Amino acid sequence: MRIAILGTRGIPARYGGFETFAEELSTRLAARGHTVTVYCRERYTESAYRGVNLQYLPTIRHKYLDTIAHTFVSTLELTGHRHDVVLYCNAANAIFTWFPRALGMPVALNVDGLERNRKKWNGLARMWYRMSEGLATWMPSAVVTDAQVIADYYRQRYGRDSAMIPYGAELGPIATTEVLSRLVLQRRGYFLYVSRMEPENNALLVREAFERLDTSTKLALVGDAPYAADYIRSVRDTHDPRVVLPGAIYGQGYRELGSHCLAYVHATEVGGTHPALIEAMGRGALTLYLDTPENAEVAGGAAIPFQRETLTQVLQSVLEMNETEREMWRARATERVRTRYSWDAVTDAYEKLLAGLIVK
Repeated sequence: MRIAILGTRGIPARYGGFETFAEELSTRLAARGHTVTVYCRERYTESAYRGVNLQYLPTIRHKYLDTIAHTFVSTLELTGHRHDVVLYCNAANAIFTWFPRALGMPVALNVDGLERNRKKWNGLARMWYRMSEGLATWMPSAVVTDAQVIADYYRQRYGRDSAMIPYGAELGPIATTEVLSRLVLQRRGYFLYVSRMEPENNALLVREAFERLDTSTKLALVGDAPYAADYIRSVRDTHDPRVVLPGAIYGQGYRELGSHCLAYVHATEVGGTHPALIEAMGRGALTLYLDTPENAEVAGGAAIPFQRETLTQVLQSVLEMNETEREMWRARATERVRTRYSWDAVTDAYEKLLAGLIVK
C-alpha cells in the first residue's frame, strides 16, 4: 500500500505521543514493504527515516494554529500525489479528511482523547474541538480510538462505532545509564515523571507532593512544551536540590530513565491511552497513575493508583516497600504491556484496517 500519515509534528519523534505513534507505526509498515510518507513540521537531516519518506511543509508557529495550519497545507500537497489510503491524527483535523476522500482516497482518523478538556485551550479552541468530534463521526472513512473509554464515548454520544486500536510500547529495561550520570541520578534512587509540561499533566502537583517527603531520593521532572511558558516557570520555581529539571529528553536517554527509576509517576488527566504510561510499564517500571478511567484501563491492575490529594502518601508507601514487593509490581507492569500493548500487534491492526478501507 501507498500510505500517507498527516497531523503530527513528524518523525523522528521529538515531541509527544502522536509523534511516537507515527514513528513506530510508519517504520514498521515500511519494513513490511509498504510505501509510507509522513508529513512533518520539524525538519530532519535526511528526506527519509528508517525507510519512511518525510515530506516537510511550513506551518504557522502559534498555539492555536500550528496543528490545523500544517495539516491544511499537508492536505493540499497530498491531493497532488496519489496514495492508496491516508491516516490523519488528531480530531482537530477532522475537517480536512473530506479532501482526499473526494479524490477517491479512503481516510482513517485517529481522534486521540477528548482534547477540548485541556486547560491550555481558550473557548474558541474548545468549540473547534467539540465541532471536530462531530465531524469525525462522518467525514473520514473510519474513526480510530486508542482507548475503550474513548470508543464508548463516541458510541454513546454520537452513535458511531470506531476501531479501537491502542498504542504500543517496547518491552524490557535497557542496561546503559549514561543519562543518569549526566543528571547525577542513582539507579533506583529517583522518582520519574515524563510529560509535556502543561497544566492538565500535573507536573506541579507531582513536584509539590514529592517535596513533602523526607527522603534523599530524587525526583526527575522530564519534559517541555512550546506554548506553556508560565506553567513551566511555576514548575521550575523550586529550591529543593532533590528536584531535577533537565527539560525534554528523547531516545536512548528517555529509555534509560524509564529503565532505572525507583518508580514512574503518571499524572495526566486528559486524553486516551498515554504513550508515556505504557512505555514506562513496558520498561518494567513500578508505576503510579492518577486514577482516571483512561489511565486505569491501561494499568489493568498492574500499577498503583493515586488521587490528587493522596500522591504524597502513595510516594511514601513506595519508599517503605521492600524490594521483593517492588519487583512484583515491575513484573506485573511488563506482563500487562506484553499481553496488550505490543507495537507489532498495533501495526497488525492498522495494516488490516487500512487495507480494508481500500477494498471498500
